Amino acid sequence: MTRTVARPAYDRSTLAPGIVHIGVGNFHRAHQAVYLDDLFALGQCHDWAILGAGVRPTDARMREALAEQDNLSTVIELDPAGHRARQIGAMIGFLPVEPDNAALIEAMSHPRIRIVSLTVTEGGYYVDATGEFDPTHPDIVADAAHPSAPATAFGAILAALKNRRAAGVAPFTVMSCDNLPGNGHVTRNAVVGLAELFDADLAGWVKTHVAFPNGMVDRITPATGPHERELAQGFGLNDPVPVTCEPFRQWVIEDNFPAGRPLLEKVGVTFTPHVHAYEAMKIRILNGGHAVIAYPSALMDILLVHEAMAHPLIAAFLHKVEVEEILPHVPPVPDTSIPDYLKLIESRFSNPEIADTTRRLCLDGSNRQPKFIVPSLRDNLAKGTMPKGLVLLSALWCRYCYGTTDSGLVVEPNDPNWAALQERAHRARTDPAEWLAMAEVYGDLAGNEALVAEFATALRAVWEDGAEAVLRRFLAA
Repeated sequence: MTRTVARPAYDRSTLAPGIVHIGVGNFHRAHQAVYLDDLFALGQCHDWAILGAGVRPTDARMREALAEQDNLSTVIELDPAGHRARQIGAMIGFLPVEPDNAALIEAMSHPRIRIVSLTVTEGGYYVDATGEFDPTHPDIVADAAHPSAPATAFGAILAALKNRRAAGVAPFTVMSCDNLPGNGHVTRNAVVGLAELFDADLAGWVKTHVAFPNGMVDRITPATGPHERELAQGFGLNDPVPVTCEPFRQWVIEDNFPAGRPLLEKVGVTFTPHVHAYEAMKIRILNGGHAVIAYPSALMDILLVHEAMAHPLIAAFLHKVEVEEILPHVPPVPDTSIPDYLKLIESRFSNPEIADTTRRLCLDGSNRQPKFIVPSLRDNLAKGTMPKGLVLLSALWCRYCYGTTDSGLVVEPNDPNWAALQERAHRARTDPAEWLAMAEVYGDLAGNEALVAEFATALRAVWEDGAEAVLRRFLAA
């Protein structure tokens, strides 16, 4: 029997766009769009609907798929007590995806758009190893040379802001919904940094007049594949792009919206000046924790995250590294117990319904490690402590990037920089210092002789004995 699907509890014909969202992937549709759907169901803020947008070929494919279903997104919450499906109606249009972003620029130039939000992935902000904007990136150089036909989201945002300034229209707020530290600051640096390459006056105007609130977002949202489509079919939905997610969700954001905002506090969003504290907790404990379990699991041929958490060595490794090397360096968070938050994270990772893959957690390590792991590593070293677990994790990541598991299975490319990582991992097998010499990941840490020695010991042990034996020895010590 087909199970019930919740439909939008409001008349979608009453909605008007107030937000352009760039990057309509799974996370956005299971997070921001769900909060707005809940708000619209209260009869509130119907002038804050979403226009979807994108700047990549994958966005065009998503646009085509959603157009076939009136821009409704299927979201299935994978609660162990029972699955719940709903169709989210908060997005009422999806702009054409074009090389010069003409339709996107035109839409953002309209006065009714008061927020432009983004989920363009952690690696999509053109930053270097220090977290600073990189003006030498080829995409940025190209946009600076052709600002009226930009290819990046940031170039399109600037073109629209320039149009609004010329027309005497107040600027929109730019709101990153990506999972990276200080996402508002990082977004501001990208927009202003690009503007400084071709129009210093525009750059100064953006600095003075455009708001970039920082925010923390959280919801585990696996990639869509045959399993997820089968779940949708079980609800009677022939949806090629359904979203599955855990029941838990969280959104914490600064209340910095000069052009106005939807009343998201009515549906559970936290507005606070203390976003950085929540953000540090989440990025260090959850995202860092994902990395801790990802690479040993992959090397041991464990495919699913909940299966990794059911393995006593993996679960114990996660807990030991978190308690001894990550939690001591997480600053206090208002009204939050850090140890209780860790328990929540361990429970969420263990949810068997999510069927999240360890391969997804291993994805894009070259962008994630500098943000999620290296800061904790640095904090330990600054206190005079050698974080042996985090160092071992780096060795496991290096071993993974070599391109095979401990059993000899081939690891398919799993990073935008896979070829360079694999080449370096091969060199590091005989010269471990090569791995820490990646300045874009580790900065100046290659100059720490004690760290280099500890890493060399860990990597050699991983190669000689395998991940399972090394974890067993680490935990026994």
